[in-house]
Amino acid sequence: MSAAIARRFEAARAVVADAARLAMSMRPPPGGPVGIQKSAQDWLTEADGAVEAFISQRMATLFPDDGFQGEEGGMTRKGGLLWVVDPIDGTSNYARGRNRWCVSLGLLEDNKPVAGIVAAPALNETYTALIGHGAHLNGTKMQASPVKDTRSAMLEMGWSNRVPKDVFMDRIGAFLDLGAMPRSGGSGALALTDVACGRLDGYLEIVINLWDVAGALPILAEAGARVSPFLEEGGLEGGASILAVAPHIAEAVATASKMKLLP
Repeated sequence: MSAAIARRFEAARAVVADAARLAMSMRPPPGGPVGIQKSAQDWLTEADGAVEAFISQRMATLFPDDGFQGEEGGMTRKGGLLWVVDPIDGTSNYARGRNRWCVSLGLLEDNKPVAGIVAAPALNETYTALIGHGAHLNGTKMQASPVKDTRSAMLEMGWSNRVPKDVFMDRIGAFLDLGAMPRSGGSGALALTDVACGRLDGYLEIVINLWDVAGALPILAEAGARVSPFLEEGGLEGGASILAVAPHIAEAVATASKMKLLP
């Protein structure tokens, strides 16, 4: 790992910490959703734009030659090194004053994930990874789950209004046939980091975007989870499917999910 990437990683950790504090200061109180509903269960809050703008401006000042892509603003700068941000992942939770949401920032070098930071300030947790240096939760090294039997597994599946109901129900049914316990928490990035630290044994989402997963991909790789070829199967250009799963049950869950896995 080059010194340039390591320097960016350390700077990004500080930027995300500041962005997370900004998001906390803007979080609505518990109650009905606050924000604009873009489509079914898809929310936009004032914090989404404010946090993305904050991170974009800080990274432009620190690394003006780097590219930048955000959920709200799209690709605003291009470069061989690309920062990808989801300012509030889990906005439906955030909009109701719930705790399960995060600020996610990933760094890609030549379209390969090399560093990631996922901060969940309401949970007092920050996940980080620099390729070749391990994955950490609040500074403590972590690994994917050692579960070897799907009947002991806890699997999450994300919901999207872009996925037909019969497809969603088919995959959930396949998880139940494995004897697994299904979950759904409303934040793709945090579900992926839960796989990385072993709180979940697998996560599947049929359609998800780059900004939802960019921060978590290096964390999964360094934690030893198995992951589907999201970037190679269209994730750089638009929505694609992702599966992240504990290594010992990876093949069984991939078969049930009708997904391929990276070697």
